[in-house]
Amino acid sequence: MFASFFFLVRTAAAWGAVCLLVMLFLFVGIVKRDPPEVFQILTFILVGIAMIVALSQIRRVRLLDQKPSLETLSNRHRRVIEMPLNANEAFELLEASIRDFPGVSLLESAADSLQVRVRVKRSEMFYPDVQTLHPALRWLSSGDNQIYATVTPNGETSAISLICEPKRPAWTDMFILDHASNLDNVLALTRALNRRLGDLRNIERETVKQSLTEKELSVAKLNLLHAQVEPHFLYNSLASAQLLTRSDPAKADEMLGNLITYLRHSLPRTEDAVSSLGEELERTKAYLDIMKIRMGSRLNVQFEVPDYLKTVLVPNMMLQTLVENAIKHGIEPKSGGGTIWVIARAHENMVAITVADDGRGFNAESAGTGIGLRNIRERLSLAYGSSAHFSIVANFPSGVAATISLPTSFLRGEHYD
Repeated sequence: MFASFFFLVRTAAAWGAVCLLVMLFLFVGIVKRDPPEVFQILTFILVGIAMIVALSQIRRVRLLDQKPSLETLSNRHRRVIEMPLNANEAFELLEASIRDFPGVSLLESAADSLQVRVRVKRSEMFYPDVQTLHPALRWLSSGDNQIYATVTPNGETSAISLICEPKRPAWTDMFILDHASNLDNVLALTRALNRRLGDLRNIERETVKQSLTEKELSVAKLNLLHAQVEPHFLYNSLASAQLLTRSDPAKADEMLGNLITYLRHSLPRTEDAVSSLGEELERTKAYLDIMKIRMGSRLNVQFEVPDYLKTVLVPNMMLQTLVENAIKHGIEPKSGGGTIWVIARAHENMVAITVADDGRGFNAESAGTGIGLRNIRERLSLAYGSSAHFSIVANFPSGVAATISLPTSFLRGEHYD
């Protein structure tokens, strides 16, 4: 309130002082008589108009959501904006913001000195000039504005200094007001810089997110390719087949047939690497048949998969990974071997695929955090987001049960268990 009152009094006093000086010069110094009454009336009218214009300035500042103060009511404004960018990036941001500023003309840009000067035409749509009343009053118009901006480097950060002012001498500010047009300019330019900085940060975040996603996808696919044909399994199977050709040719032929089936279904795939549950079961059965020949009576297998679920699309090699883990960490290390169950069940719009065993169970060497299981979690997250789930728990009375739950839909009207 004090600032607004002082601003009104200062403006009225400035115009009153000018009128007083004119009267003293004309009538006391030259005419040598008292000023006529009409001139005094004109003085009061002029001072009244000045106060009305000052009130308009105060009102305009309030409309710009600014508290009236001697700073905000001024014709000239300075802002310093800290930018988390180096000097060159900040200058490009500043130049782009000023080029898109409304009413810009006569732009001068110096990249080496990090300076931008620009003239901003004052729109008569919102601020009608005094000269529209009479051309002789042109000198009373605040005229066009100008913006002077500089970038100050500070290592990896920088500061942008903005000066928005009328294109006329500073001493005229006591008499001629700009209707808060320069306050509007500095606020608008500050918003433009912050918006462009926000857009730049959003683009950077999206780029980083996309890069991370692509990296995770590449790693997951690489892990998948590494897991598709394990060299030790291939070498051991071929060595076993070679031995069986001498002692049991029929078994050797059976093992080679299963190995061919396994390899045919294990060829690397591109894109989403999905297949049907039926195809995954064929590969898994071929793998388990090979392991049964190698392990003999130490390995038993049971499948509980309804036929209508065999058309469900599932990620490639996930079932195989779970079965290999059950053999490697559960059945092989256990004296006397054990049984592996492959079970699939559907409920509503989800299908759950479980691989369970009654083997050695969790221990210090295998606690459900291996590379194969981590690969499954990463691939499920990339392909399904939060819609798919993976869990691994202890089986009763011994062993481990690992379950993959996937969203799915059925083209036929099958019932759900």
